[in-house]
This record gives sequence, C-alpha cells and structure tokens, in this order.
Amino acid sequence: MKATTLLHSSDDKTYRITSGKLVSKTNDHGLVKIGKYLIINQVGRGSTGVVYLSHDPYYLRDVAIKVYNIEVSDDDKARLARKMFLSEAQMVGKLQHPNILPIYDAGEEDQRCYVVTEHIHGARTLAAYCKPENLLPVEDVVEIIYKCARALHYSHSRGVIHRDIKPSNLMLTQDNDVRIIDFGIALVADSDVSIIDGIAGSPSYMSPEQVQSEELTNRSDIYSLGAVMYELLTGHRPFRANNLNKLLHQIVFTPPKSIRELRPEIPDLLEGVVAKALQKEPDARYLNGLEFAADLTRVHHHLREVSNAIDRQEQFSILRKLKFFHDFSHNEIMEILRASQWQNYDSGEEIVREGEMDDRFFVIVSGSAIVLKHGIKIAKIQDGDCFGEASYVRGAKRQATIQALTNLTVIKVSSTLIEQASAACQLRFNKVFLKNLINRLQNPLGDEV
Repeated sequence: MKATTLLHSSDDKTYRITSGKLVSKTNDHGLVKIGKYLIINQVGRGSTGVVYLSHDPYYLRDVAIKVYNIEVSDDDKARLARKMFLSEAQMVGKLQHPNILPIYDAGEEDQRCYVVTEHIHGARTLAAYCKPENLLPVEDVVEIIYKCARALHYSHSRGVIHRDIKPSNLMLTQDNDVRIIDFGIALVADSDVSIIDGIAGSPSYMSPEQVQSEELTNRSDIYSLGAVMYELLTGHRPFRANNLNKLLHQIVFTPPKSIRELRPEIPDLLEGVVAKALQKEPDARYLNGLEFAADLTRVHHHLREVSNAIDRQEQFSILRKLKFFHDFSHNEIMEILRASQWQNYDSGEEIVREGEMDDRFFVIVSGSAIVLKHGIKIAKIQDGDCFGEASYVRGAKRQATIQALTNLTVIKVSSTLIEQASAACQLRFNKVFLKNLINRLQNPLGDEV
C-alpha cells in the first residue's frame, strides 16, 4: 500500500498509520486517530519513527505519540524498532519524576506500535545550545545537569539504565526546566526485552565500557551526562574524529582536552566535576547521580559567590534606564537577563564583523561604538542603542562591522534563547526591532547591522 501523509479529511475515507505515515483511519468527524488519540499534526521524525502532536479525548490533554517504523524493508531495522518500542512500553507509569518525560500509554493497532508521552509546548532539546556562539549561561548548565543527575539516580534506583543520554534526549522547557526523554534502548533490570545486540547508543556520548560492549552499570549514564555537560559548557564534544573507529579509540584511551583550554573562564571546581564524570574507569567516576548532584550544588554556590561584580538587581536597574528597555516590563527585563551575557570591550576592539553570521544581537550598556560598512565609517552608536538585530532572522549575515570607540559594555542576547522567553517578551522585542527598523529607514546612516 502506498503511504500518504494526510492528517485531516473532509470526505468519508478513513486513515491509519503505516511506516510512520498516516494512511486510512478516522473517527466519525473525519479526524485521523490512532487508538483513542486524535492526531493533530506531525512534529518530529527520527530513524525509528515519527512523532505526532495528538489529543487525548478522555483526559482532555494534548499528548505526543511516537509511531515506530516496524514495517520497513530492512529486517534488522524492523527488529530494532520493535525492541525499542517494547522497551519504552515497559516504561508506562514506571518512572514518575519531574525531570523525566512521563510515558502515559503504549499500544499496537493494525500492527502499528506507538507510545504516548506528555507533550510540552515550545520545548526544544539541548542540541540547540551546543555551539560556541549559542551556549547557555554556566549557572543554567549547572542547574540543568544537576536536575538530570538526580533524575538518573531515580531511574537507576528503579533498575533502569538509559544508555542514550545526549543533548537531543534532554528537553528544555520554556520555563527553563528539563526532561529526560527516549528510553527506547534503556536497560531494564530483570528484562530481556531491552537486550539489543552490538553497540547501542550515540557514539560521541558513550562510555568506554559501552563502546567495548561490556556490562553496563549506572556509571555509564554518569559518563554520558558528563559528556553532555562538557559540550554545553564549551560548544565542543569531548572527542571528535573523522571516522567511527578513531572516535571509539579516543573514548577508550585518550583523555579529553581540558575545558579551560576551550573556555578559560570556567572555574577549576567545575572543570574538576566534569573531569570526574568523564573518567575512563567506571570506579573512578561518581558513585551515583546523587553524588554527582552534590558536587554540582557546591559548584553552584561557588558561582554565586564569585559571579558578576554587578548582581542581577543592579543589572536590572541599569537596563531599566536604557531607552531600549523603556517599554519592557519588570518580568520581561528579568527574562532578558537570563538569556544574555554582559561583556566588556576595549577601545578599538571589533565586536561584530561584516559578513559574519550568528544568532546574537547586542545592546550597548555604556560607552560608544562606530559602524563601518566596507571599511567606511557610517554612524556612531552609544548606550541604549542596539545592533545585530539581523541575527533575529535565521541565516542573515552581518551588514556592517561594529568597533568600540571607547571602552564599552554590552549585553549579548541570543535569539535562540529569546525563543524560550514568554510570548509577551518576544512580542516586545518584535515591536522594538520594528521601531528601530523604521528609524533606520528614515535615517540611512543607521543601516541594519
């Protein structure tokens, strides 16, 4: 049967799911269903299946449904997909922790296997924050990994080893909370369903014992979480190679590059925590997630003690006086502080360069800068002015170079992080940017940067 991706119907046909696509089965109202769940639209696709936003008519809530690709031409992939389905199906109601995505239901219909989980509106995985130009604040990373470590301890205490901890399996919600997702290859105590032959997992985050197909303990997940933390802090994975064999060799035998080599401002205490989680020998790592979390608590206290010379309240007071933020509410400015970094530049230092591309925009807190286009000075900007708004549009290049005219302090705001802010805050930015655009169209010297 030819698969068709069709989510709604106005005729009398019915639609069902085949190989992750909907093809023939509806309710009386023409809405596509699987089991009791109404399919709204497709929200994701992976190697083992497709995820749909759905609605549970009994509990009156939106849910996510992963439909596994059981019917594929490759028999090995079909067997793997079925084992992953059965593994996740065992998790129904088993793990109830605020930082683990709950699995509500699982079933088979017309030989189609599906798993039903919580749907979190606006959430995105931590894979969005693994590039050097788009890192989360260090304190946020510490808090996220702390929550994950405690959640893994809970999972391990119930006999479940995740085996695939990686940024794309850690979901960040709009209120900066985190969920561990995808227990498809988890090892479950006293179960043979979760036995998957060969290496299972994502190579860059696998522990040395995992890549060698040795027996795994909870400390394998600790290693993987350490690898995720390394990447969130530096924008680089602990190990990189141009082929799989070299990568696996590095994981087993080569120590990772020091975090402080990649990011010197990381405190020694934090570097030590990550290094302990990434030890080659399992016994040299943290005993469990609680021990890992305890050290992260100490790091958090340390960061608080030596954090900015200007605390958040002082920063708020400074931003409140800038013309850029005159129309922002108290809560909206606090959201911006969470999504931004303060940075100082010396006179003559280049801040952004014409033709570059990244997702940050800037607001000048104090000092002044010049705008250069093709090396020619076209404008001067000062405290309260913004630049780099073009980064708000994905794929846009810098249209000019900005160079500090005096000693300068700016806040750098990540467009990606702003997407995690409230709708009110995002709308406020849109209005301010639109106002700036109009002003610059009226003043040719204020070209977009």
